[in-house]
Amino acid sequence: MANPLFDTLFAPLEGSPRPLLVLADGRVISADAFFRLTARLAHALAAEGVKPGDRVAVQIAKSPEALAVYGATVGLGAVFLPLNPAYTETEVDYFLGDATPSVFLADPARETALRPVADRHGARLLTLGADGQGSLTEYAAGLPETFSPLARAPGDLAAILYTSGTTGRSKGAMLSHDNLLSNARVLAGLWRFTEADILLHALPIFHTHGLFVASNISLLTGGQMIFLPGFDLDQVFAALPAATAMMGVPTFYTRMLDDPRLTRDLVGHMRLFVSGSAPLLAESHLAFEARTGKRILERYGMTETNMNTSNPYDGDRRAGTVGFPLPGVELRIMANGKPVAGEEVGVIEVRGPNVFLGYWQMPEKTREDLREDGWFITGDLGQRDADGYVTIVGRAKDMIISGGFNVYPKEVEEVLDAQPGVQESAVIGLPHPDFGEAVFAVIARQRGAEVDPDALRAAVAARLARFKHPKGYAVVDALPRNTMGKVQKAALRKTYGTRFTA
Repeated sequence: MANPLFDTLFAPLEGSPRPLLVLADGRVISADAFFRLTARLAHALAAEGVKPGDRVAVQIAKSPEALAVYGATVGLGAVFLPLNPAYTETEVDYFLGDATPSVFLADPARETALRPVADRHGARLLTLGADGQGSLTEYAAGLPETFSPLARAPGDLAAILYTSGTTGRSKGAMLSHDNLLSNARVLAGLWRFTEADILLHALPIFHTHGLFVASNISLLTGGQMIFLPGFDLDQVFAALPAATAMMGVPTFYTRMLDDPRLTRDLVGHMRLFVSGSAPLLAESHLAFEARTGKRILERYGMTETNMNTSNPYDGDRRAGTVGFPLPGVELRIMANGKPVAGEEVGVIEVRGPNVFLGYWQMPEKTREDLREDGWFITGDLGQRDADGYVTIVGRAKDMIISGGFNVYPKEVEEVLDAQPGVQESAVIGLPHPDFGEAVFAVIARQRGAEVDPDALRAAVAARLARFKHPKGYAVVDALPRNTMGKVQKAALRKTYGTRFTA
């Protein structure tokens, strides 16, 4: 039996002298050198006891070594579990307690703070820094640079990515080898990626977009990646002349539009700009085209499904829409248990080889969201026009996607509600030209109390990752409610909807 992901994405690198990763400092890592690094890391993880089916949790900075850990993990038949480096110790404690990884890989600077968390959940703590240094690479030095992957079936678990909902704890979406490979193959064909492409990669790799879309497509097709540690305007503008394609979140494009260096001459040679992970405002889409002559291709995906739809490579890339279902992916829009008529709004459901296996250790939640016949209830509200273009109009579960990251409102509300003078809070997402959506908090104060927004910001900063922090606050006497007593978040979004766009 083969190992689908490793055999397809990593094994072809062995012995190839072609450039694979071009780093911000100009260093070039060949395909063969990257394979040898991956092999050493696989042997090191195996020596630490990683076995098929074990979870390997990583909370580390983006680096060539971090990408190689992904390859090493799947090659061992283990399950890759990337975590946002911004997560606090409290947040990491939940993930390790839920996933029970055999190994937890952390930044050396946080080793002291995270060791008690790892020990509490029986995980072996190793370290890896942004510079590639740490206990893992120390253990790997001198180990064999050849590697034969362990056998896995296409339906075997390859990765767990934690997502959030509005009805409970963070959920671990289980993705198989075939889930990831089938999506990469479809997207590579649809977006015309070949070995001639050089992808400007400034996305994080703890997230579906940067890891399972950008990296997998490039590895699959034999291209190069300009592998930047993050989105830095100077680095991006310096790298663009050497690239052929770029994938980003709306924040990337709005920040580029704010800089006069973005010109037609700078990007005239680029064949593709892709945007996703958060809604791209139609005005940003049109402004980018007016400035550069390039029309951004917007698509729609989820942690549980990878990509579901895409605007066409050839043809009309319509601003404000996410295009058509991908080849092999079925999409329907449902209301009251039936497909909607015409262009009516309903809840989007999808079915296809990209749809995940279910939620880790949450069978009831899996049954709630994943129908027995394979249809996944996304919770996103959408509509389809007469030409078949899909538009996302909202999220039935009040999820916020800010800068490409999911934010679970209740998690922020629980921190705010515990602060002095706060009667209750409502956290909502508001349109934002840079982040797609901004987290915004409406605070109902206790009678006669004064609420200090600076104190609220400090409390949130101590408990939650930065991307979850509200970018604005409003203090009111009471929150609006319906006759059943439920807080009317739709009314709040209407009241404060232009806070960041006016």
